[in-house]
Amino acid sequence: MTTLTYHEITNAERTEKVRKKLLSLPPSCSDFINSIMMTTSPLTRMAYTIDLQTFCDYAAKEIPYFASKPASQWTDEDLGQFTARDLNGYAGYLTLYFKQNEKDDEKQKVLRNHECGVMRKLSSLRSYFDYLFKNERISGNIAALVSLPKLHEKPIMHLIGEEVEKLLSVAQDGTALTDVQQRYHKLTRTRDYAILMLFLGTGIRVSECVGIDMDDLDFTMNAVLVTRKGGNQVILYYPDEVADALKQYLLERKKIKTDKLHQNALFLSLQKKRISQRAVQIMVKKYSSIAVPLKKKMSPHKLRSTYATRLYHATEDIYLVADALGHSDVNTTRKHYAAMSDQRRRDAAKSVYLPKSSICANIDPSDDKNSSK
Repeated sequence: MTTLTYHEITNAERTEKVRKKLLSLPPSCSDFINSIMMTTSPLTRMAYTIDLQTFCDYAAKEIPYFASKPASQWTDEDLGQFTARDLNGYAGYLTLYFKQNEKDDEKQKVLRNHECGVMRKLSSLRSYFDYLFKNERISGNIAALVSLPKLHEKPIMHLIGEEVEKLLSVAQDGTALTDVQQRYHKLTRTRDYAILMLFLGTGIRVSECVGIDMDDLDFTMNAVLVTRKGGNQVILYYPDEVADALKQYLLERKKIKTDKLHQNALFLSLQKKRISQRAVQIMVKKYSSIAVPLKKKMSPHKLRSTYATRLYHATEDIYLVADALGHSDVNTTRKHYAAMSDQRRRDAAKSVYLPKSSICANIDPSDDKNSSK
């Protein structure tokens, strides 16, 4: 019997989750998801399904017409009753709403979406209504009338040289960890350091990192085989420092016995199972909160930004950075790694020649009074 890979198992689990969620949604939602089956990944289809479920929950709670019967019984005729006002109301609803806690029926989770979250959910709704309209299941695409929020650019968070060194130092020696954290740190130090080095040395995604198997590593070429978001496999190369960290971890990893399902997984949790994406995210946040306390929202993705920024500064080749990150469109690289341009802006300021003013000729830069003026 062929052993399934981590990504095959993950995709199967996501597909099963989508099928279960669709049972409580209008039949047209299933038709829509099936229509994009061959052009999207299971993760994308799950995101669409969750967004459609959020919309149906909103309609059932906020619009009297849709409260009379469960969403699974909504017909195409029912869907044609939505108005632009209803959908604009949904955009406002997304900024603050409540959802039943699956673990505790008596509690509700408070959920908030910022610009990006509202944009994605409205885009999902537009795609769904566009499908219904093109297939002549509704008379008009009312979702097309709803304006999408304007996204404001945010500064890209990344680590500079000293911060990278501090992060790795904390991961190595456990400085400033609590007593409880230090007990676990003795067991995970080599693993955590290897993971951080892999992020900083390759720009790998967290999903790609946790999916690595031991036989995906090739130390003769300093290379690792990873599976990208779309399912394509690619070989990434890493420097000797990353190779050393991985070799050190493998000395411990090979001594750990796991069940058959996780026996080839490279990075393991303390439960001797393949480490989860959530566990890696928590680990990165733990060390970065000590090493760079002002950058509280540090994450694996921001370590990826750090790699991209450092690579661009070293090569000034945006296409090389895009290829290394697995971006099919270089504009994605420019958008998400705008910090790459910071050094070039500084260099540009120094490159512009302007004649020196006689007014400023006698100003002493060390004079605090003149400097303040």
